[in-house]
Amino acid sequence: MTATGARNAPDVVDVVALGESMVTFLPSRPGRLADVPSFDRGIGGAESNVACVLAAAGHTARWVGRVGADGFGDHLVEAIGGYGVDVSHVRRDPRRPTGIYFRTAGDRSTDAHEVAYYRAGSAASAMSPAGVDLDALRAGRVLHLSGITAALSSDCLDLLRELTAPRPGRPLISFDVNHRPGLWRDTHGPEVLLDLARGADLVFVGEDEAEEAWGITGGPARIRQALPEPQTLVVKQGAHGAVAFSESRGQMCRWGDGGPPARAKSRVGEGGRDGTPQAPGRATNPRPAPAPAQVTFEPALHVDVVATTGAGDAFAAGFLSATLRDLPVRDRLRHGHLTAAAALTAPGDLAAPPARAHADRLAALDDTAWGTLRLGPGWTRADEHEGPEKEARTP
Repeated sequence: MTATGARNAPDVVDVVALGESMVTFLPSRPGRLADVPSFDRGIGGAESNVACVLAAAGHTARWVGRVGADGFGDHLVEAIGGYGVDVSHVRRDPRRPTGIYFRTAGDRSTDAHEVAYYRAGSAASAMSPAGVDLDALRAGRVLHLSGITAALSSDCLDLLRELTAPRPGRPLISFDVNHRPGLWRDTHGPEVLLDLARGADLVFVGEDEAEEAWGITGGPARIRQALPEPQTLVVKQGAHGAVAFSESRGQMCRWGDGGPPARAKSRVGEGGRDGTPQAPGRATNPRPAPAPAQVTFEPALHVDVVATTGAGDAFAAGFLSATLRDLPVRDRLRHGHLTAAAALTAPGDLAAPPARAHADRLAALDDTAWGTLRLGPGWTRADEHEGPEKEARTP
């Protein structure tokens, strides 16, 4: 099971998140972008979302990014800082703008969903190893990254390679694959993401995402075969649930261990020893899968969905929160599901997580009660002394 870093080291925060945050414009009513008369301003960014949710859940969090020296940049820094996130290491760029995007109100998985990004050449795309404070990035028990940053520019990719490279004393590296085909400028995105994931200690990836990016089918175990290096691999299966592959306590990744062993150079298209094709970018000699290993499945909750945007980030935040608290793997997955449910039952990219005591009580339910729990809009505000029947009746 993956463990985090030293709790009492000076100037160490719980989580540092690196990535682009953008100003989002949410429609005032359903319909095509061409027909929506007005939009409400919000904030969004996979990594900063995680930092905001963790800060709201009572953890110390820092967001490191780059925004323009403009009004939208001002808004991002103020809004993210308003969640209690440390934004003192965000750089301002006088020559490049802050990224923005507009989206429709529908589910992003439907054909009716529209998103219009204005992020090409943004300030965040200029992040590089020389352009950020590496000490500030590494001054956390956990450093949370995502594949979105790697797609922004070659400099951003160099930065992620620097941060995921094995080195003594590095924090636990959390990596959300976040495959976004439209962001990549060439066809090498999938193999780059696989290589970066191999350098992380904790990886989040969707089962459908692994199929789209790497052509891996056959379930979570096949994904683990392609990614044996991370101490913990979480495979999200949408409304079905999530599976965590984790090493036993005797094989924890301690803060300062330096991460997985150096990876073999990726080679595309080579077959495995059994003659089956390997996923693009899979190393020819990956580290053998850890043993003994723990495989834990937890079903997702029944949720009355309002919007799906931000649910994956919320799941990662919930899992990381429970990891920082050294809870059992089952509870880490359940806290991921609960925090995702908070995002699914609220509009916008960010939703307040449930109070810790409330989430702990629900995470401790027996399997039968967990399986019958149904959550709807407003459930996070339910009195934490109410029983699970209260949430189940939420419309």
